Amino acid sequence: MIPVVMPTYARADVVFERGEGPYLYATDGRRFLDFAAGVAVNALGHAHPYLVEKLTEQAKKLWHTSNLFRVAGQESLAKRLTEATFADTVFFTNSGAEAWECGAKAVRKYHYESGNPQKNRIITFEQAFHGRTLGAISAAKQEKLVHGFDPLLDGFDQVPFGDLDAVRAAITPATGGICVEPIQGEGGIRAGSVEFLRGLRALCDEHGLLLFLDEIQCGMGRTGKLFAHEWAGITPDVMCVAKGIGGGFPLGACLATERAASGMTAGTHGSTYGGNPLATAVGNAVLDVVLAPGFLDDVRKTSASLRGRLEELIAKHPGMFLELRGQGLMLGLKLGQPVGEVVAKLRANGLLSVPAGDNVVRLLPPLTIGEAEVNEAVGILDRTAQECVG
Repeated sequence: MIPVVMPTYARADVVFERGEGPYLYATDGRRFLDFAAGVAVNALGHAHPYLVEKLTEQAKKLWHTSNLFRVAGQESLAKRLTEATFADTVFFTNSGAEAWECGAKAVRKYHYESGNPQKNRIITFEQAFHGRTLGAISAAKQEKLVHGFDPLLDGFDQVPFGDLDAVRAAITPATGGICVEPIQGEGGIRAGSVEFLRGLRALCDEHGLLLFLDEIQCGMGRTGKLFAHEWAGITPDVMCVAKGIGGGFPLGACLATERAASGMTAGTHGSTYGGNPLATAVGNAVLDVVLAPGFLDDVRKTSASLRGRLEELIAKHPGMFLELRGQGLMLGLKLGQPVGEVVAKLRANGLLSVPAGDNVVRLLPPLTIGEAEVNEAVGILDRTAQECVG
C-alpha cells in the first residue's frame, strides 16, 4: 500500500526532533553534525536565537494578509536586497522553483514588451537543476528529472556547462536569455570559471540577451560573498535566490534590474503566500546576521580551513576521495565509492551530507561553523574512508 506521505523521496530512516546550531538530534537520542543544512537552507544553523526571536515576535502580531495589500516586511527586505546587489526590484516567493519561474517569465516578458516577441528561448546547461516544476525540469532536461513527464515545455536550448563556444553557437534570433548556476549544486558542485561567467555576460551584452543567474543554492553568503557571481566581477539582469535567504523558513526571491523587469506589471505574476509577514521577518533577520561586519570574512576563513583539511584527506585516501570541488562552504568531494553508500556510512558515523551528480558528496554546513566543527567533520570523513577502503 502507498504510504500516507507520497513516496517521492527515498528517505533515510531517521526522525529529528530538535536542532541546535550545527547539530541535529534524532528521536532515538543520536546526535549528528549537520553538513547538509537542509541542502544549504539552514544557513545559520538550527534554532538560531536571533531568528527565533524575530519569528516569534512577528508571529504574535501578523501572519498573512495577501499580496493584495502592502507588506511592510517585503518592502524593507526588498530595499535591503537591492541596496546590497545589482537589482532594482524584487518579487518574493515561497521556494526556489517559484523564484526561477518568475525569472524565466521576466526574461520572456521583457523581450515581448520590447517589441521582440520572437526572442522567447533561453539557453541552459547540461547537469543544471532549477527545481521540480514542469518549466524547471524542461530547462534542465536531466533524464532523472524528466522521465515520464513528457511533453516537456519548449523554449530551452541546452549546451555543455563551461563551454562558451557552444553557447555562442546556440544563440539564434529567437534567443532571449542565458540561464546558469554559477556553481552547479545537484550537478556535482561544478563551478563556472571566472572567464566563463564573464564570457556569458559579454555574449548577453553583444546579442541583446538577459543574463539570468540561478543562485538558489550558491547565494546568500555560501561562497564567502553575498552572491557567487560577485567573485567574477559581473552582474546579472535577473537572479533567483532561495534556500539560505530564509534560514530554514520557506522564502525565495526573484531579483531584477528595472530594465529586465519592465514587463512585470500588475496582473502579470502573483503568489498567494510569497513574502508573507512571517517569511520576510525571518528574511530580514537572516540579512542582519549575514551582512554584519566580519560575518562573510569568517565564512571565507572557515572555508579555507575546511578546504585545506579536505585536500589532506584526498592525499591520504586517494582511492576514496578523488577531487575537491566548489567554493566557500559549498564543497563537493568526488568519490571512488558509490555516493549513496558513502552518504549512508557518513550518517551512521554522525555526519550528515548530501549526494549530488557525478558521484559527488556535497558538504553544505551552516555558515556559522568554526574550527571545532571542521575538525569533527574531517575526523568522521577520515574514519569513514578507512572503513570503506581500509
